[in-house]
Amino acid sequence: MQATVLVDNIGQAEMPGEWGLSIYIEMNGQRLLLDTGASALFLANAAALGLDIADVDYGVLSHAHYDHADGMADFFQHNQKAKFYLRRQAEANCYKIAEDNAQEYKYIGIRPDILQNFASRLQPVDGVYQLLDNVYLLPHTTPGLAAEGQQAKMYRQQTDGTWQPDDFAHEQSLVFNRPDGLVVFNSCSHAGVLNIIQEVSQQLNRPVHMLIGGFHLYQRSGEEVQALAAQLRQLGLQAIYTGHCTGQPAFDILRWELGGMVQQLQVGLQIEF
Repeated sequence: MQATVLVDNIGQAEMPGEWGLSIYIEMNGQRLLLDTGASALFLANAAALGLDIADVDYGVLSHAHYDHADGMADFFQHNQKAKFYLRRQAEANCYKIAEDNAQEYKYIGIRPDILQNFASRLQPVDGVYQLLDNVYLLPHTTPGLAAEGQQAKMYRQQTDGTWQPDDFAHEQSLVFNRPDGLVVFNSCSHAGVLNIIQEVSQQLNRPVHMLIGGFHLYQRSGEEVQALAAQLRQLGLQAIYTGHCTGQPAFDILRWELGGMVQQLQVGLQIEF
């Protein structure tokens, strides 16, 4: 099994990056695409890597934010067969308080036209969903995740017009059950890295072997990242690949604290698992 990074913040000279994430995964003759980044860049980078998006059999949306979903229209135009699997709660309803105006809610969600124009290609899922043999889409089960949304200044609007912190019910983990343990892809880990590891282990009753994705640490202090590293050290993971919303300072701390088990995501990186 192999995962190839098509989009990440860090690019290469011939394959640029952007604020977003998209990962192409090959396993047992099946091809999956996790997220599409923030534009059509994933298509160009896939072509440069000799990968044909038309061949993808399954699409997975990690969560309903623009930097993971805005390339979906381009995906559907180039791929005529694959559905995109997303949480039922993945609606056009994700906002963030503006950095320069605490009274302004900036839209950061999936484009409404994608949900409308490609409804027949979208497959909402609930609970623990088995996508393929030993491949699962898992929801968050940790109580009180709205506190994580409040800390990140991310909100959803209620039907009465009020604002509530995002509890990330629209976020899911893509998990592969491998002989050595679970390989977990969670593109932004808004619910918290430690929460996600615990959730996945409990739901599938196996230890997490490898963790791949963004950790949303770019606004966290060095002390917070060091504390996370200390906790990760105790969990027995064998490999961590992280980038995108982790942020370079946080990545550097994780690499310093945990050594070579921590690797940097970047466009063109191939991960065997």
